[in-house]
Amino acid sequence: MNSSLKNIAGLFLSQKERCSSLSKSTHKERKQKLKNLLNNFMEMEGEAIEALSLDLKKSPTESVVSEVLGVKTEASFAIKNLKSWMRARRVSSPAAVFFTSAWVRPEPKGSVLILSPWNYPIMLALNPLVAAIASGNTATIKPSEFAPASGKFLKKLVEKTFSKNEVAVVLGNQETAKELLSHPFNHVFFTGSPATGKLIMSAAAKHLSGITLELGGKSPVVVDESANIKEAAWKIAFYKFANAGQTCTAPDYILCHENKKAALLAGLKENFDAFFAEGGVGPSPDYCQIVNQTHFERVLGYLEDAKSLGATVEVGGEADKDHLFISPTVLSGVSLDSKIMKEEIFGPLMPIITYKDLGEAIAFIREREKPLALYLFSYSGAAQKRITEETSSGALLFNDCLIHHTNPNLPFGGINNSGLGSYHGKYGFDSFSHEKAILKSSSWSPFRLMVPPYTKKKHSLVNMIKKFS
Repeated sequence: MNSSLKNIAGLFLSQKERCSSLSKSTHKERKQKLKNLLNNFMEMEGEAIEALSLDLKKSPTESVVSEVLGVKTEASFAIKNLKSWMRARRVSSPAAVFFTSAWVRPEPKGSVLILSPWNYPIMLALNPLVAAIASGNTATIKPSEFAPASGKFLKKLVEKTFSKNEVAVVLGNQETAKELLSHPFNHVFFTGSPATGKLIMSAAAKHLSGITLELGGKSPVVVDESANIKEAAWKIAFYKFANAGQTCTAPDYILCHENKKAALLAGLKENFDAFFAEGGVGPSPDYCQIVNQTHFERVLGYLEDAKSLGATVEVGGEADKDHLFISPTVLSGVSLDSKIMKEEIFGPLMPIITYKDLGEAIAFIREREKPLALYLFSYSGAAQKRITEETSSGALLFNDCLIHHTNPNLPFGGINNSGLGSYHGKYGFDSFSHEKAILKSSSWSPFRLMVPPYTKKKHSLVNMIKKFS
């Protein structure tokens, strides 16, 4: 084992020792730590934007919209609400134990491991960290090696803000992640693919560590006959192809009513031409690149496989290997046997499938794994009701995509294949906290009358209590 991996054991032990004192920290102390983190982050905003440009060719504007604002919102919301989140709450006692008082007190889980992804490499490391600090935990962050500049930025920010025995950033590859997972963290928070999520869950199970898995999957968009196509077109074009489609909640495929297909295709193309100066023919300064060569080949492989099975490229289809560029691409006539319909795309490809009746679209969704998000473009109350009641997903949005991320009062998380657990706002605080049950009894207890030997009189007393409980 190399020296950097050996250092992980010492880091883990030092943070474990720190947990005891952090568990007694006040809301003022935790708020100050969050303020320090936010202030340092905003002071280093330019460095964050530069790192995102190096890793993903994100424009400064997209970096602010998709990462900086997300961190600022999450930290500010926690600072504002932390005092109320930390309060122990009184709960009532049933008749059988009327002589007791009871509370639920949130306490830190202890040591937390955050395994963050490459697609939003700064926000998806810092937002879970905000929740971990708010809850009074120590934290170790392992950023993705596929976004090295962002990883170095995170390390610099954390070292400026925290002592290493409270929060640390560990850089490295898969071997580093495996070594971290070999230690009994109290909670593991992972953002990534369902396939890797299963490996994380298996590793955490060896220590019975708590887990939060923020996964992905194939999030569908349903466009019905009542949809405002002009509105749907710009929103789908923007939210699908931001970050070159490399977003866990990005629309993965469209189920479009057959009468709306032509108008939607025209609207998507119009918006691509408007968004990106070169009209999708070549790389644009406002359009991200694919993160690396491996993922470029993977996404391009999906495109070629779909075409080989009869799909038609309606919009886009251009690729530039030297610039890791694949243009915003919409496909029709896609075979359900093609890879693009079986795997999460995580890239700028969008299959469009038509349906005649909403029941067909609902059945199509229900036959597949539960998605992280489901998007319905419809102004029909009946259609919205059917989608709500007849489908299951991590989140459901009407007439928009992705923006549930921006509301810290909503839980963010998936279900089954798309994730376990949730976070953002108080939901993040709760994920990294244990709700301890506390009960205080009086000196007198009716149970003293029910101890053995169990006479007929005691049996009658128990039945009487049962009747009024």
